[in-house]
Amino acid sequence: MTTNGLPVFDDTVQKTNIWLKELMERLNLESRQDAYRAFSVTLHALRDRLPVNTAAALAAQMPMLMRGIYYEGWKPSKCPTDDRTEEEFVDGLAAAFNFTEEDHEPKRIASAVFAVLMDKLSPGEVEHVQSCLPYHIKNLWPATPD
Repeated sequence: MTTNGLPVFDDTVQKTNIWLKELMERLNLESRQDAYRAFSVTLHALRDRLPVNTAAALAAQMPMLMRGIYYEGWKPSKCPTDDRTEEEFVDGLAAAFNFTEEDHEPKRIASAVFAVLMDKLSPGEVEHVQSCLPYHIKNLWPATPD
C-alpha cells in the first residue's frame, strides 16, 4: 500500500526524509524545516558554482524530491558564478540561512550538508564536484566520509 498513490513518490519522500534526518543529527537540529532550509541554501550555493554539466550530473544521483529542491530557481545561463572565494560563499550562506542560534554558523552547516552528500553520493561524483570548486570552498568538505 502506498501513501501517495505512486511508489515512486513514496520512495523519494522516504529517501529525502532520510537525508533530512541525517542532517538534523549532524547539526543537532530539532526542526525538519531548518534541515530543509540548510540543504536548500547550501545546494543552491554549490550548484551555482559548478559548471552546468557537473551540476546536472550531481543532481542525477539525488532522490527526485532533493533534485527538485536543488533545481528550484536555477538559471544555468548564469553558472558558474564569478564569486569563488570562501568569504563570498559563506556570506551568501549566512544571509540566506538567517539562523539565530550561535552554533548554526554557515561553515558548519555547509560542512554538514557536504558530509551528507559524501555519505549518499558515489565517491567518484563527489570527487568530480570537488575538483570543480576553488580550494577554499573545497576545504569546507569533510576530509573523508564518516
